[in-house]
Amino acid sequence: MRLQKYPGNPVLSPNPKNKWESLVTTNPGAWYEEDEGTVYLLYRAAGTDPEHRIYLGLAVSQDGYRFERVSDEPVFGPGAEGFDAGCVEDPRIVKMGEYYFITYAARAFPPGQYWLPAERRGYTPPKCPLQFPKCLRENSTVSGLAITKDFRTFIRAGRLTHPLLDDRDVILFPEKVGGKYILIHRPLEWVGEEYGTDRPSIWICASEDLLGFDFKQSKLLAKPEFEWEATRIGGSTPPIKTDHGWLFLYHGAGSDRFYRIGAMLLDLEEPWKILHRSPDWLMEPDQYYEIEGRYRGVVFPCGNVVIDGTLFVYYGGADQYVGVATCPLDELLDHLRSCPP
Repeated sequence: MRLQKYPGNPVLSPNPKNKWESLVTTNPGAWYEEDEGTVYLLYRAAGTDPEHRIYLGLAVSQDGYRFERVSDEPVFGPGAEGFDAGCVEDPRIVKMGEYYFITYAARAFPPGQYWLPAERRGYTPPKCPLQFPKCLRENSTVSGLAITKDFRTFIRAGRLTHPLLDDRDVILFPEKVGGKYILIHRPLEWVGEEYGTDRPSIWICASEDLLGFDFKQSKLLAKPEFEWEATRIGGSTPPIKTDHGWLFLYHGAGSDRFYRIGAMLLDLEEPWKILHRSPDWLMEPDQYYEIEGRYRGVVFPCGNVVIDGTLFVYYGGADQYVGVATCPLDELLDHLRSCPP
């Protein structure tokens, strides 16, 4: 089973007319408004500044393939101060009621041009005294929550994850399960015998409040099992509810450092239980916009939608471009149901 890449990829590329997106447009979150027939794409963007400040831009489409930017300015950017003052990136979008809830990765300081050798970057995050919190000393990733009705004005709700964890790939389920909000995350430090995994893995947590997750109660959902995901795995896109379970796409990095995409089905009522998991990848980097860029050999989805029975997967290529790949939803579900847990 393979996702089929759109021949017109990349659907978004860096725009030299706008400084804030002149180098990078990648890793998009997505939402499909069926009543409007519109796909909203919230994409990560950055320019050529040595600090590499990261923003979110907005593009829309009526067919899922051809996108138009809605503004020459970012719709969401780093905060003036605080946990996300350095960058906002890798958005995942769900909608509950009238509002869109967006989880995003963030840092207190910009990350710098991480793809360059250290001596060529021209900027490094400031060194902080030992008394400073860990997330400032190490400029580690935390994840935040933003809320909007229109993708133009946002409520910056706050930090979702624990400040002592480098925790990203944070994804909300699109509805409560068992009366609680469900969140998937990937804490980098939770590795070792006490955690039941020797490599960074996917964890799942529940809460009665969107800013109230007790990460001490997180459960290990999945850890690397196959060669193509040998070094780490993390969640990719918000789960899609189907008759057969929650369809959940995730990414894995192999020993070759290439990022590939896999899928699993989670139990509808107990989503910490994996019903089926594909042992093989669904998509790997093999096109120029996935091989050559800011990070070589990456396909990294943050959004998926279903349009007329077709699954559209929106992904970043090589940390620089946006692509889309598709498949019939039923075919993917049939394939997964033939796979073991």
